[in-house]
Amino acid sequence: MKKNILLILSLFLVVNCFAQASKKEKKKDKATTSTYYLIRHAEKDRSDKSNKDPELTKQGNNRAAYWAEVFKNVKFDAVYSTEYNRTIQTAQPTATANKLEITSYHPFKIKMSDFLKRTKGKTVLVVGHSNTTPTFANRLLRKEMFEDIEDDNNGNLYIVTITGDVRTVQLLTIN
Repeated sequence: MKKNILLILSLFLVVNCFAQASKKEKKKDKATTSTYYLIRHAEKDRSDKSNKDPELTKQGNNRAAYWAEVFKNVKFDAVYSTEYNRTIQTAQPTATANKLEITSYHPFKIKMSDFLKRTKGKTVLVVGHSNTTPTFANRLLRKEMFEDIEDDNNGNLYIVTITGDVRTVQLLTIN
């Protein structure tokens, strides 16, 4: 009888040790999730066709404020914008709400592997243009899914989530 109790107790301890080791391995192997919110700049001033860096219109400023409201329950770790007035002005209300500085990026020169390392496990807003925002989403996804945004569309929101090797996307239109 004592042998059986000792055997059962030993078996219990061994199983418990394996279970603890298994829990530690699962925690270590648990993939980190990175979430990227990508938007195009809000409505820009088109009154001067020669101006290559226009500011936002009143409607554009309202949309920028509205984006901050849409994102009010999202805790961003970083906000990226191209170096144009319209993108910076679109990003600013959300950056301010999250007490963040805007990080500048060049959509055609950014090294995606470095960007992904820098932002791993973070929630990031990226503000771009009608041609760069879908391209950036495609690069994050590692596949061609999206074409340029129509010129009159300032409401697309691409949400790309990366967990390990799994990449998902949602495309919403917020107007």
